[in-house]
Amino acid sequence: MKFRTRAIHVGSEPDPATGAVVPPIYLATTYVQPGAGTWGAFDYSRSGSPTRAGVERTLADLEGGCGALAFSSGMAAIHGATMLLRSGDHIVAGSDIYGGAYRLLHKICNRSGISVSLTPVNDLKQFEAAMRPNTKMVWVESIGNPLMSIPDLPAIAEIAHRHGAWLGVDSTFTSPAIMRPLELGADIVMHSATKYLGGHSDCLAGVLATKDPELHKELYFIQNATGAVLAGLECFLLQRGIKTLDLRMKEQSQAALEIAQWLETHPLVSRVLYPGLESHPQHDLAKRLMGDRFGAVVSFEIRGDFAQTKKVCESTKLFGLAVSLGAVESLIEQPASMSHASYDAAARAKFGIVDSLIRISVGLEDIEDLKADIDQALHIACT
Repeated sequence: MKFRTRAIHVGSEPDPATGAVVPPIYLATTYVQPGAGTWGAFDYSRSGSPTRAGVERTLADLEGGCGALAFSSGMAAIHGATMLLRSGDHIVAGSDIYGGAYRLLHKICNRSGISVSLTPVNDLKQFEAAMRPNTKMVWVESIGNPLMSIPDLPAIAEIAHRHGAWLGVDSTFTSPAIMRPLELGADIVMHSATKYLGGHSDCLAGVLATKDPELHKELYFIQNATGAVLAGLECFLLQRGIKTLDLRMKEQSQAALEIAQWLETHPLVSRVLYPGLESHPQHDLAKRLMGDRFGAVVSFEIRGDFAQTKKVCESTKLFGLAVSLGAVESLIEQPASMSHASYDAAARAKFGIVDSLIRISVGLEDIEDLKADIDQALHIACT
């Protein structure tokens, strides 16, 4: 079956007891067992539930993996992946990553004796040079947040594996409707499922998927031991969102490309970062990895300072001023003061997260309405 069909049917089969086309939500926290020391399919909801098992089966199928795990948030999923490591291990991560991931790697993992080096994903020589004998994990994003860098995943997978490290890919910006990193050499794919997979700003969730049964078994052990699992209602909401994922990604990607092309012509905009633009330095690589969809997040720099950039973000009427993305409603934010405020100021400057940078998440509103909203906000702040 094709992707869109599988997103609707796999893991969401009609209820065999009643014929209901939507499986019931299981809210039970514990399950009666057939005997002492004899275990049924489910025993305690931290270890698994029918509702969670359904959506995990959907996610594994769509990613082309052997299994998937649904976590209570995207950050819980990343943390679960890093718990594969031990004190003294080293992580090489892309320098263009979400601020929450930066905070976790630099201010939580370091407490366990795990070190991290950030390096640009678009320079394979630098990436190779960053690897150490104790490097056990490489962590990149399918599209960098917020500078929209594109990692050459097959090449980075080869580097990671040659050095004996796992490759983990945060694929939140693309979703499996655009890219499936496990098919490109990754060992672990992660999603903040709060974003495109859920799609409606009402479900906090995270996902890890793997193609190696032994790695999946180890990650399940970590999740069960630490407890950051997705509850029944959120599993239902995530399953429902996935059914329209392919349609939403198609429409939102097309709209984002049109808005990015328009922004390139705007006199108050100095630079637009979007992999679907021919001006993007890695446009050809993006086409090779993604085909004709490039996601719905666009970053751009205005001809203004910190205060003017802040004013643009505060002056939109349709774009909500918020630090999320991927849902049906459009959002806008200033990375320097919002999503990437966790970066040290020196690190933001080093990696190019300038004060004049704005990140937008294009939703499903009418494109002309969205353009008009950005235009009026730019003129309020910059003229």
